[in-house]
Amino acid sequence: MYHVKDGIFGLAIGDAFGIPTEYNKREDLLEKPVLKMMPRIRDGIPKGAWSADTSLTLATMDAITKSGINYTAMADNFVRWFTANQFCSINESFGIGKTTLKALVRYTQHLEEPYECGLSGIRDNGNGSLARILPIAYYCLVHRLPEKKIVEIVKRTSSITHAHEVSICGCYIYVRYVMNLLRGNNKFSALAQVRSLDYSMFQVETLEVYQRVLYADFMKLSIDDIRTTGYIVDSLEAALWCFLQSSTFKECVIATTNIGGDTNSIGAIAGALAGIFYGYTNIPKEYLENIRKREYLEKMCDDYEFYLRRL
Repeated sequence: MYHVKDGIFGLAIGDAFGIPTEYNKREDLLEKPVLKMMPRIRDGIPKGAWSADTSLTLATMDAITKSGINYTAMADNFVRWFTANQFCSINESFGIGKTTLKALVRYTQHLEEPYECGLSGIRDNGNGSLARILPIAYYCLVHRLPEKKIVEIVKRTSSITHAHEVSICGCYIYVRYVMNLLRGNNKFSALAQVRSLDYSMFQVETLEVYQRVLYADFMKLSIDDIRTTGYIVDSLEAALWCFLQSSTFKECVIATTNIGGDTNSIGAIAGALAGIFYGYTNIPKEYLENIRKREYLEKMCDDYEFYLRRL
């Protein structure tokens, strides 16, 4: 049985590492790389704090632990994070994206079912749902769910905030990749298995934007080939590139921290992969000591793992 804290601590640490370098220029970071956790002084965010990406991942885990796959419980937790500062690393929520904010406002107005509240425009494909989808991979693997059910859960979970098919497809690719890593596959065979899946449930136009994820040799791509915007496709590519190029957890996180652009979300997405692959015991001790609310994170992981073990 895998350990939930491998992925969750990897995600939180990648998130926290990237906060002070978020949207800094790549060339500046490569010239003077950040090699340790630091505060984001300009916004008063302390060292080791994690953002919305980790908070909403925890909110998803909490909802599943208490109610199973219940999209109302997930959405309610997202609202509690934003309005009541629950699931936070500091005393306030921070890092919410525009798409997530608009979707939660729609939900609080009780206009639709939770998974009908997400925005579905082509410009609404940020990385918000991708950065919080990790708990779904654990759930689907433990339940040994058929492909159709995995697609449904991923679609509805993403669509609480991000309902465009590009976002759903990116989340599905990531969930299936994580599931392969959790089964013990190496990082390259896990990707090969993802690429061999049937994607006929997605439109051709959607699959075209994921051509590099589904076909490119990431080991041959240079850093100049990698874009690091908040667009889900760019974030997934960047996270995979950093993970596949690394040989340790530390290497992966340092890469995401200094790649420029949306470093905390890319760090969260890649950090989860690295945490799962290299394991909690191979996360540097100083990273674990500096992460905010470590005991709280451990309890959330233990509760979710206990829930999964009872299934």
